Amino acid sequence: MSIWQQLLDYFNSGGFVMPPLVLGTVILWWTLGYRLIALKSGTLRSARALVYRYLKGKMPSGNGVMVRALFKGMALRNKKLDNLRRYLDDAFAEEYAEIKKYKVIISTIVIVAPLLGLLGTVSGMIETFESLGDMSLFSQSGGIAGGISQALITTQMGLAVSIPGLIVNGFLDKKQRNLEIEMAQLKDLLCAPIPGEDELVLTCEKTKGNNYAF
Repeated sequence: MSIWQQLLDYFNSGGFVMPPLVLGTVILWWTLGYRLIALKSGTLRSARALVYRYLKGKMPSGNGVMVRALFKGMALRNKKLDNLRRYLDDAFAEEYAEIKKYKVIISTIVIVAPLLGLLGTVSGMIETFESLGDMSLFSQSGGIAGGISQALITTQMGLAVSIPGLIVNGFLDKKQRNLEIEMAQLKDLLCAPIPGEDELVLTCEKTKGNNYAF
């Protein structure tokens, strides 16, 4: 029997909850992949190091949340705006929204998948007891065996969807929190006087024309 036939038999054995579970699996891993890309920082350096290197003319070569926030923040700071933090909050809103995107969908699928599996389990057990009640245990090959099979398969599928998604999403949530902290620190740095800023800018002007990369 080919692997595709085995997968098809597994799918059919799970009953009516298998299509939404499979669909949920596809959506879950697509959104997890999207979040993994969206949570790319663009640099391994801290917010303070980013600012100081920027003032020295050492522009980041990567692309990510912190790099985009740095360029937006420095552009606003150079305009000498009053109430800079309000402008920074507005400018960083896009980055905050991006790193939170699909978080609710992922959490919903992780919670609902085991419940769908439980629903399939209950349905399978009902089929089993109906077979026993009708004395079809000996007359139908799919009676009690089919009900128990459906009950176990849907439970297994629900947990198989939920557990890996829960682990990966936990890792991504931690990464999101770290980025939020870094962006908050970046706003604090941009809103406060930077020690030695004039000297850093002067040094940058003297070395203008050199290429730098993070």
